[in-house]
Amino acid sequence: MDRAKEDGFDLLITTDQQLRYQQNLANRQIAVLALLSTSWPRIQARVDDIREEVSRLQSGDYEEVRI
Repeated sequence: MDRAKEDGFDLLITTDQQLRYQQNLANRQIAVLALLSTSWPRIQARVDDIREEVSRLQSGDYEEVRI
């Protein structure tokens, strides 16, 4: 995540539901959005909800989208 921020990324979207337990997210500059499904058809069906959540995220936020 440090490398992603160094490379200019502001947001990480992942389906890794354990990320918040595996990484120290305190004091991070990058926002994280965790999609709680790995099913591409389910994710595609919720693209509008995902976009809406992305638009609300601020630096350092961690949010989950139930899919």
